[in-house]
Amino acid sequence: MEPQLQHSVTDSVATVVIHHPAKRNAMTAAMWRSLPPLLDTLAADADVRALVLTGEGGTFCAGADISTLQGSAEEAQGLAVAAEEALAAFPKPTLAVIRGHCVGGGSQLAAACDLRFAAEGALFGVTPAKLGIVYPASSTRRLVALVGPAAAKYLLFSGELIDAERALRTGLVDEVPAEGELDKRVAEFTRILVSRSQLTQAAAKEFANGRTDRDGYWAERARDSGDTAEGVAAFLERRQPRFTWTTSG
Repeated sequence: MEPQLQHSVTDSVATVVIHHPAKRNAMTAAMWRSLPPLLDTLAADADVRALVLTGEGGTFCAGADISTLQGSAEEAQGLAVAAEEALAAFPKPTLAVIRGHCVGGGSQLAAACDLRFAAEGALFGVTPAKLGIVYPASSTRRLVALVGPAAAKYLLFSGELIDAERALRTGLVDEVPAEGELDKRVAEFTRILVSRSQLTQAAAKEFANGRTDRDGYWAERARDSGDTAEGVAAFLERRQPRFTWTTSG
């Protein structure tokens, strides 16, 4: 099978799988290019309320498949940054589910997700210093926002791999379930995500990402959406709320 991004939608959760097992799920140029339009399609699908990004088998992503990047280093980096930014801009909650190596471009993709859950044996590395590459400014800022300046410098200066326990301590990872429990925990958590108000999630995502010009926009959406009234009614009636506002509406 050709290297590709596979996707499916089940129970309102879109799952995108990085599929290139022959090279530990390294991203080819074609795969980098295909991610933004795929995300646009999934964002427009009203049935999709959350997105999971993962790798085929026991590896998340070993970075870029250098053999497929024929142009300049700047062009290759531009493909990765465009994919990363499209993932960061996805309007619904995103969760990276990480097994094995999450290195280089794989770390860029994981960092661009809202949250990251990792298996106990996962390994993380930001490796441009091994290749003499200047890490993109946007990617550097995103990494610093996640782990702080000192931890980001450790990763960037050394290119060394860190394990899931250290990634959890630094904030690079949000949860490391017990061995064998990752799939169960992801299923449980995505069920929670899709049951919550997409209005709340979309506004919170923008605010948390630093956007400061849409307070009035979200106040208007809250007034018109019906989600607040439904949430209060469900609480008083001791039932599960049925939120209807969607980013695709």
